Amino acid sequence: MAAKGTPDTALDLAKVRNIGVIAHIDAGKTTTTERILFYTGLVHRMGEVHDGAATTDYMEQERERGITITAAAITAAWRGYQINLIDTPGHVDFTAEVQRSLRVLDGGVVVFDGVAGVEPQSETVWRQATEYGVPRICFINKFDRVGANFKRVVDMIAERLHAKPVPIQLPYGEGPDFAGIIDLMAMELVTYADELGNELVRQPIPADYLAQAQETRAQMVEMIAENDDYLMEKFLLEEEVTNDELVAALRDATIHNKVQPVLVGSSLKNKGVQLLLDAVVAYLPSPLDVPPVQGIHPTTGEEESRKPSDDEPLAALVFKIVTDPFVGRLAFFRVYSGVLKAGSAVQNTTKGKKERIGRVVRMFADRREDVEEVHAGDIAATLGLKDTFTGETLSAAHAPILLENIKFPEPVISVAIEPKTKADQDKMALALQKLAEEDPTFVVKVDETIGQTLIKGMGELHLEVLVDRMLREFKVGARVGKPRVAYRETITRAVRAEGRFVRQTGGSGQYGHVIVDFEPLPEDSTENYVFENKLVGGSIPKEYVTPTQRGIEEAMQSGVLAGYPVTRIKATLVDGSYHEVDSSEIAFKIAGSLALKDGVQRGKPVILEPVMKVEVVAPDEYTGDIIGDLSARRGNILGMEPRGNGASSIRASVPLGEMFGYATNIRNQTQGRGSFTMEFEKYMPTPQHIMDEILKGGKK
Repeated sequence: MAAKGTPDTALDLAKVRNIGVIAHIDAGKTTTTERILFYTGLVHRMGEVHDGAATTDYMEQERERGITITAAAITAAWRGYQINLIDTPGHVDFTAEVQRSLRVLDGGVVVFDGVAGVEPQSETVWRQATEYGVPRICFINKFDRVGANFKRVVDMIAERLHAKPVPIQLPYGEGPDFAGIIDLMAMELVTYADELGNELVRQPIPADYLAQAQETRAQMVEMIAENDDYLMEKFLLEEEVTNDELVAALRDATIHNKVQPVLVGSSLKNKGVQLLLDAVVAYLPSPLDVPPVQGIHPTTGEEESRKPSDDEPLAALVFKIVTDPFVGRLAFFRVYSGVLKAGSAVQNTTKGKKERIGRVVRMFADRREDVEEVHAGDIAATLGLKDTFTGETLSAAHAPILLENIKFPEPVISVAIEPKTKADQDKMALALQKLAEEDPTFVVKVDETIGQTLIKGMGELHLEVLVDRMLREFKVGARVGKPRVAYRETITRAVRAEGRFVRQTGGSGQYGHVIVDFEPLPEDSTENYVFENKLVGGSIPKEYVTPTQRGIEEAMQSGVLAGYPVTRIKATLVDGSYHEVDSSEIAFKIAGSLALKDGVQRGKPVILEPVMKVEVVAPDEYTGDIIGDLSARRGNILGMEPRGNGASSIRASVPLGEMFGYATNIRNQTQGRGSFTMEFEKYMPTPQHIMDEILKGGKK
């Protein structure tokens, strides 16, 4: 038998839960995770985020800032079940961590602040979970705070997230009077006999809460019955519905994303977390409850699927890379089928390369435990992979499968960076390479023309943390320039362009000639670039189509107006000509790039700027000044709503270029009482006067 808190390797798949804790920044994810570790016996003393002692916030940068930066993986045991848990960041700059975690998880616990309710990043993570079809349960946390309101938060979940929350608990008291939880399934009051919340006391519901509990339970039964024909029939015939039937029906509805059970508690005050663990086991899916993973055969392109079974061929997805200064590169993976053994040879199907699995480890935040093998449905990490990175598939060589990669948002901000000394130069290149391997939203670009290195990321905090890590972990001194916006270029009208490249030098020359129709893609298009071949009659041989496409794509990277990448464009190859002797792939590649430049110049080009979704929460007396300031920053005010306790939330769309330094500004404007969150929304054309300024800067 495994020790308390350590999973038993012989557990069957039905008793495995792969879950993530996701939420807006400061809703209490890490504190909730810390309590889970305590109650499952993995830690014997609860560390607090505000003391810089939380187990899953193990990086120095996390402890100093009191926020989660990287997703930390933990394996724990609860009532005979194995729980693989990932604590994700809430700050929008680290949204890629949430994205890649949700890609490999089967279920999620979404944590909400009992006072603030649904916040901007709650909407983002909810949307990401919906994209990946991840079943969720909701945990309304911080119920010991003044202003906590259960009904208001449940209503916000339904309205703002278009969800179907089903409360299965009620708070007993609120704010400082929050003393326990009413369990609507058992119709009991749960209180705690000690400060640490170890000992649960179940008792009858007090008379003054009974009517409310009965009414809410009746609503709960009706909402669950709506999703189960058998229960609906019993409900309409007013027959008794048993608790076992309710739990089974609620589990099925949750797994199929029809409803989301809602629980309540206060992680900081050690209330409600054991009941949350019980709900994870009861309502969230095991690997057997999710559909078989889909992929394609790398050579035939035919669809393949793998069931979550040890008897199937190996299929695993690497979802995260971490550079550890002591042991090297650690690759986190999810095994969808088969068994991954230490020392075995596997195929990296994405790159078509063989890999040797070194050590296989179970993760307990920054602590690891060696294991011989991991089974279908499990999450673990391995050391020793040479060519495998985030989003790549590992499979059995005799049965290759390529799983869907993980899509990440593009960086929206860049800064110039240079080493402080000659000695730092080589170290900086290595450090940047390792950080870029870890983080797919961190891009390093060297501008050869001026010999400058640019680093791009999701926000000021994102780049600040990466530069700080470079200094501490890799001992590289660097100077960092001012943040710059990652602009884009596009066209606003359809145009026919010609690219002709002809060189005659003595012997054989070069000849490439293409005619391409360019047109702008709509704003809401999911594609940034579409290429179509509509050649008829063999005016250009087939072998020159791909070089033409490559030439267009390469020219798009360096732009035409001010050197920014071209986006939202459709290119249709319609005609051209070739020379039997002089034509070559390189000639058609250059012709394609010339066509792109000609097309953009004549297609009424505009510069696009990233526009951010901004939400400011501040006391009511400052809202007028805040709205005025956001409008002065070319912001479009979208709405305002009360947040309780004399505070309001203001939502706006504001260009990123106008938001640098806003953190200091909002502190000064509200005497330190306001806060804001910002996330990328879309690219929009810049006004003419701003475009003129950007073009002047580009020419400089």
